[in-house]
Amino acid sequence: MKTNWRPGTLIYPLPAVLVSCGDCPENYNVLTVAWVGTICSDPAMCYISVRPSRHSHALIMKTGEFVINLTTENLARATDWCGVRSGKDVNKFEAMHLTPEPAAVVKAPVIAQSPLSIECRVKEIKHLGSHDMFIAEVVNVMADEQYINSKTGKFEMENAGLIAYSHGNYYTLGKKIGKFGWSVEKKKKKK
Repeated sequence: MKTNWRPGTLIYPLPAVLVSCGDCPENYNVLTVAWVGTICSDPAMCYISVRPSRHSHALIMKTGEFVINLTTENLARATDWCGVRSGKDVNKFEAMHLTPEPAAVVKAPVIAQSPLSIECRVKEIKHLGSHDMFIAEVVNVMADEQYINSKTGKFEMENAGLIAYSHGNYYTLGKKIGKFGWSVEKKKKKK
């Protein structure tokens, strides 16, 4: 039996990502975002939602660019820390030993330790209440070569140790249980 429960944001788990922003090393910043996702595949578009009070909000408003960096078990501490500290007060890259590297298209840096960095250019901003949603076009993706299957060319996320966020907690992702279309796939006949 289901019961009414308090309203809120209950669509979990979500990726916990590190969003890097700024247009020069002097103003580079990184923040943790859980309100993130894909919204279109052609053209490739995504979104992040950020509170206007966050230091990074002003940087993204100014530059119109950011990078979504996927996080891993090895980045879990930095992911949490960058979500509770302000870039107004501390250089998060230095404090968490994160390495900013030039992106290929946008001025915001990618995080070298991230297995996948998604370069984004803001197309629209929706003021929604507690958060502003930055709707962005994906202009480039940089992937760590060690996670690209040399035979298929696919990015093998399951080998990257990615983490997710759910109701205030971080989790590692579990084992693969299927692939798109597996439920209707015809079985191969044995010879």
